[in-house]
Amino acid sequence: MTAQGAALPRHTAPAGGPGGRPAGASGVVSQLLLALVCGGYATGAAFGWGSPDLAKTMGDFGLSGAAVLAAVSCFWYARTRTTRFRPAWLLFAVSSGMAGFGNAVWGWYEVVLRERVPTTSPADFAFLLFAPPAIIGLLVLARRPVTRAGWVCLALDSWLIGGSLLTLSWSLALAHTAHFADETVAHAALSLAYPLLDIVLVSMVLALHFRRSSANRSAVNTAIAALALTVLCDALFTSPLLRENYRSGQILDAGWFAGYMLMAYAPWVTRQQERASGAASRQAQAQPPSGRPIAGSLAALTPYLAAAVCTLGILYNVLDGHHVDRVVLFTGCTVVLALVVRQGIMLLDNISLTQELAQTENHFRSLVQGSSDVIMIAAPTGVLRYVSPAAAGVYGRAAEDLVGSELASLIHPEDLGRVVHEVRRFLAAPPADEPTTRIECRFRSGDGDWLNVESTVKRHHGGLIFNSRDVTERVRLQAQLQHTAEHDPLTDLPNRSLFTKRVQQALAGRRMTDPGTAVLFIDLDGFKAVNDTVGHQAGDELLVQAARRLQESVRAGDSTARFGGDEFAALILGDGTRDPSAREYRILEIADRLRLTLSEPYVVEGGTEVRVAASIGVAFAEPGITPGTLMRNADLAMYRAKQAGKGRVELYEPRLQAEVVRRAERTTRWRTALHDGEFALLHQPVVELSTGRVTAVAAQARWRSPQGILFPPEEFLPGTDPDRGDESGRTAELGRWTLEKALEQAERRRAAGHAVPVYVRLSAARLVDRALPAKHFESLLLRHGMPAGGLVLELTGVDSRVPLDELERRLASLRRFGVRIALDGFGSGHAAMSALRRLPVDVLRLDRDLVDGVADSVRLRKITAGLLRIAGDLGTQSVAEGVDDAEQARVLRALGCTHAQGLAFSGPLDEHRLRQALGRGSFPVPGGPLDGDGGPAPGGPLPSPANRLPGGGKRVLLGGPVPVNVLLPSALRAGGAGALAHAPLRSNSETPIPPT
Repeated sequence: MTAQGAALPRHTAPAGGPGGRPAGASGVVSQLLLALVCGGYATGAAFGWGSPDLAKTMGDFGLSGAAVLAAVSCFWYARTRTTRFRPAWLLFAVSSGMAGFGNAVWGWYEVVLRERVPTTSPADFAFLLFAPPAIIGLLVLARRPVTRAGWVCLALDSWLIGGSLLTLSWSLALAHTAHFADETVAHAALSLAYPLLDIVLVSMVLALHFRRSSANRSAVNTAIAALALTVLCDALFTSPLLRENYRSGQILDAGWFAGYMLMAYAPWVTRQQERASGAASRQAQAQPPSGRPIAGSLAALTPYLAAAVCTLGILYNVLDGHHVDRVVLFTGCTVVLALVVRQGIMLLDNISLTQELAQTENHFRSLVQGSSDVIMIAAPTGVLRYVSPAAAGVYGRAAEDLVGSELASLIHPEDLGRVVHEVRRFLAAPPADEPTTRIECRFRSGDGDWLNVESTVKRHHGGLIFNSRDVTERVRLQAQLQHTAEHDPLTDLPNRSLFTKRVQQALAGRRMTDPGTAVLFIDLDGFKAVNDTVGHQAGDELLVQAARRLQESVRAGDSTARFGGDEFAALILGDGTRDPSAREYRILEIADRLRLTLSEPYVVEGGTEVRVAASIGVAFAEPGITPGTLMRNADLAMYRAKQAGKGRVELYEPRLQAEVVRRAERTTRWRTALHDGEFALLHQPVVELSTGRVTAVAAQARWRSPQGILFPPEEFLPGTDPDRGDESGRTAELGRWTLEKALEQAERRRAAGHAVPVYVRLSAARLVDRALPAKHFESLLLRHGMPAGGLVLELTGVDSRVPLDELERRLASLRRFGVRIALDGFGSGHAAMSALRRLPVDVLRLDRDLVDGVADSVRLRKITAGLLRIAGDLGTQSVAEGVDDAEQARVLRALGCTHAQGLAFSGPLDEHRLRQALGRGSFPVPGGPLDGDGGPAPGGPLPSPANRLPGGGKRVLLGGPVPVNVLLPSALRAGGAGALAHAPLRSNSETPIPPT
């Protein structure tokens, strides 16, 4: 980074608590109160308290009260707090209690008895017992050494301090006290015990001050200060000058009083400091040290300072003309010996530490140099101060070449701003909350290429440490996986997920107010026939070519996608046009151009030329519309285009959604309707083309609405195509009902003298389902007394997904029960031809697509003729389904088709009308004369194909008790049987009969 980018601000936490109140306000108040109490006592002592009696009372019982308060405070803290320093506070309580008892005894003599305190009294023993508990308490507070050498150094440091103080004290005062010419041994020993214990206590205070535990640091410091102040006052008291002139209530008592009050305050400092420090203390602990700690330097100099004090004591004796006392000589020699021993231990310790440090450095140097990651250390200015040797293998640049260069010059300019922002944010965050961060950017390699580098960043003495690795391959793989997840594997177009994101971006971006943005849903009509006739490989080639045409037909800013199968989509962004008519004209023109482009011939595998059409639905982005709603509207418009005849463009209208809602309601109601008897079974006659005789009937299920309209299955089972063998729990239940109902009605018709076979449609997947065993058919046939050949199973959905071996066994078993097999969709592809080769088939039903175009296409006529010859050679019947006009019937009969079913003869009939038709026995066949105005005479032939109406309409016969001539517009012919009966406000394929 540059100096400007690397000079980052230091984060300073505000020393405040919630609501802006300083967190340490309560601590400050306590300290001020303590200072006022101690200051008031010192002021009173300085002015003699106003009277000698009050001075004695305050000097004796005042000190006793302060010491007792310290004892109670330490004891209460130790009793109410669970801490590892609890024994120390109990010992301090005992020590303060001894001081309080000694001062109380002193006051008893001076104030109560008004006597001089005896030379040896209980107060002396209480004061002597003050030091030992305090010394042990300091040991508890100290950080214990972990090695034996550490304990030895602690003892040596204590003796260095104590011996030096003893040498100096003995030279100044204690030597005179030791010469007890007129005093008893007990009195002299008592006189020496006070300073000696004070020296020991001072030695422990100084030695342990630099070894105190880091926990409860404030409380420990306060306790040490209290003991130090008390020892200082004891030292002054033992001096000959002050001891001779000391009186209770003088200014010296103020020092003892302050020491006792500090001891009373010490244990409670921790609780207040925890509230006062908060985040500021954590940040201070986490801040890197700016220099060598002062406390560490003083701790290292303590032994030498002690030796200097000892030397001063000896020099004092020499310069004063006195001979060197034996005690001074002995303590001086022991101090020098302790210093030498300590220095020897420290020397050995330093040698050991140096070796360990060298080993550690070698270890980490080996790790850094042998690591595949690049370690870089950057100064606060952004200049690299160290780069590991791995840079040569990762970046292709020697580490020496990178040292001294600015980090910003190595980062890609497009990533530099993001990297600087992340580094600034990281340095501003508290180190305890975020010790590291992760940055990914592009880094310039030695050959000038950009590598994707991932770095773990840590703080390092104001700078940064980068632990970097090359992740270029991972980024490339991630991009590849991302592309695979968002694109169609066959056409490489965006899939539904990515297309939805782009629609969302278009609606949420600057074009959100542009109503000219539109979504187009595209479906290729006839693609299934290409797969079935030419093969799936050719179908894939067609999809790839269609995707290429689609992508080349839109603008660079527009998006295309493939949703799966033969469904595509396009997002056309608006151009800012405000005129609705112009906007609609532009989009529809684009859609129609896409339709024409996609409908052009495709040359696929083997040079075969195939054609498909395109049905396109268009939906505009209205204000406030969501991506899901916009895409759903385009989908509805596309399905509307398919229903209206395919190969066209339809614009979304709100009424399409209402139709979907109505269909969804019918879908949710159909299951209850099946059990409530709202379903009806219609039958459409199968006519022999040579005679017009009804040779069979085909069962078709219908749902009767409350208005009397009969809906076919595709109306209340959306997404299920019976011709393709789609199966679900709903279709299986409906198929089971259809089979049982058809056999039941066939039994009643046979009893009435109308014994004709009944066709029941059943998918191949359902037939091989273990939930429908062969014994089920056997029981149904026996229950209804069906003769051999009375039931014809119309097999649908025979494709590669159905195991032909299992299907062949099932069909052979059914044929033994007298069931005949009809293969549906013959001529639709290689799957039907493969089934014909393997399966025992009695009837071949021509595919409806062949029948629709047989009268107009010479090519289809030749294909149909070949298929019919195959059927004749195999000795099977041939049935043409969907024969809706006389011309189709005439052509099919001429080509050799034996039977037909469709609106040219009759539509689906209820039971009453079916029996009437069966009673007549036959329907008119093409070629007969016309009756009067175009209506056929009963039993006569249908109109000739020349009888066409303007606009391409035809007259066809609607089956019923009396044949009726109706007009069949050409636009409705594609709808088949349902299109004939499609009246206004009625659903497609509905049959108008009164409810029963």
